[in-house]
Amino acid sequence: MESKRPYQICTKTIMDTTDPNIVFNEKGESDYYVNFVNGILPSWNTGEEGHKLLMQTAEKIKADGKNRDFDCIIGLSGGLDSSYVAYVAKEIMGLRPLLFHVDAGWNTDKAVGNIEKLVNGLNLDLYTEVINWEEMKDLQRAFFKSQIPDQDMPQDIAFFSGLYKFAKKHKIKYVLTGGNFSTECCREPEEWGAYPGIDKKLILDIHNKFGEKPLKSFPIVDILQYKIYYKYFLGMEVFKPLNLIPYIKTEVEELLSSRFGWEPFQHKHHESRFTRFFEDYWLPRKFGFEKRRAHFSSLILTGQMTREEALDRVSRPELSQEFLRKEFEYVAEKLDFTVEELELIFQGENKTFHDYKNKRSLIGIGAQTMRKLGLEKRLFR
Repeated sequence: MESKRPYQICTKTIMDTTDPNIVFNEKGESDYYVNFVNGILPSWNTGEEGHKLLMQTAEKIKADGKNRDFDCIIGLSGGLDSSYVAYVAKEIMGLRPLLFHVDAGWNTDKAVGNIEKLVNGLNLDLYTEVINWEEMKDLQRAFFKSQIPDQDMPQDIAFFSGLYKFAKKHKIKYVLTGGNFSTECCREPEEWGAYPGIDKKLILDIHNKFGEKPLKSFPIVDILQYKIYYKYFLGMEVFKPLNLIPYIKTEVEELLSSRFGWEPFQHKHHESRFTRFFEDYWLPRKFGFEKRRAHFSSLILTGQMTREEALDRVSRPELSQEFLRKEFEYVAEKLDFTVEELELIFQGENKTFHDYKNKRSLIGIGAQTMRKLGLEKRLFR
């Protein structure tokens, strides 16, 4: 039997061997750090050059949307990244975005409040798509029963597919996202439940095995569909404005709070009650994966957090044991599990997407091609 890899942690970030594919150099620096220094930093410009490109893109978007109600679309969750993009699009770029929100049944009250404050404060239109709860619930139950780490996939599918389908239907060419290097330059590995894209084959195999209701209206836009068909045949473009301007997390939180009364969250992704439970309870306790390592490592690399602060914070849970236990009970009840049933799944044998039909190898070829072409600079594995 193969011996277990000895534990090692990066000397520059807090990424460690819980990522089974992490590579260290002779100085103990991980490939995440090396990739940031050599692959991201040299071409990441948030100064004058970045601002110039931002405004040039704004003019292009305005020209394309001249005779339309909206010139672009932004998926808004109420979290920091998407909220800041909405602000940048309207106040800095001078665009007329449609704010698009997908309600998958797990919004926190704070997220709902933040969306309302931004819509009113920026005087923008909001379209909310409400996912059929019975179908959403059935897919989430199926994913729990599948025992794979990727428990947030059903929500992600709903968010991205809903947005892309709407943009396609209404012929909106530009999709602005909150993706950025400042808080996300260290992409969590797929073993940690970060499957690289919407794989319809995997989703339907899991649902066929464990689902009980047909997914009649649930939106699923496969990764190859939006990466190839939407982009090259329909001309849809995804643009990330936050990579072209300064983005310091605490400063942006302060800006949004003072301007709109926007309320910050304790940690990234806490705008969704399910994601908060998944990342703070299910993933670290069942699988031993701590997504905060990637989140904090991004902030370390971009000079927004010290490594010591990150090590201290990751050494203890963000939320109390009592609070997390109540959330366990809430999630069980909402998904029609008894607490005992969800506990049995939690104690059950862990699996991975390899145990189900998938097209990961095809997605991998696409991801590596994007890296070679310089279209994806983060480590993607």
